[in-house]
Amino acid sequence: MRGMADFDTCWSIRVYYEDTDAGGVVFYANYLKFFERARTEWLRSLGIEQLELARNTGMIFIVRATALDYLSPARLDDLVVIKSRIERIGGASVDFLQEAWRDAPDGSSELLARGSIKIGCVAADTLRPGKIPAHVRLAMQSAARTAQALADAVAPSAAA
Repeated sequence: MRGMADFDTCWSIRVYYEDTDAGGVVFYANYLKFFERARTEWLRSLGIEQLELARNTGMIFIVRATALDYLSPARLDDLVVIKSRIERIGGASVDFLQEAWRDAPDGSSELLARGSIKIGCVAADTLRPGKIPAHVRLAMQSAARTAQALADAVAPSAAA
């Protein structure tokens, strides 16, 4: 079983002034932007460009549901690491768990926000649900299996 610390990918983003609210902390909705960027960069790392996907298959990904918990604020100039993991791949959808973390000067890490993001695959012209293209599904499944294998290799034995 995968633990909460085992993720498929990590992506870093620096907090800029434009990301903060009047109180000097990251505006809550910007975590959704950070999570979106991390998923997009993860797809890109798998060789999947979203514009090319739309042109070649007529399919696009859309967010269909989100649920976020905000635990601690990020502030101007923080380096935030977005960790993403596929929780489920369906015929026309992918469910992600994503977390935003900040490294503290003492070497510890602090969880800032956690989100459950449900993505749907739809036809670009009609926005009706459609199957995730086979090559995209295979790339996602392969990446998730590789992350799982790495997590299993470094995880302490459950029998110990």
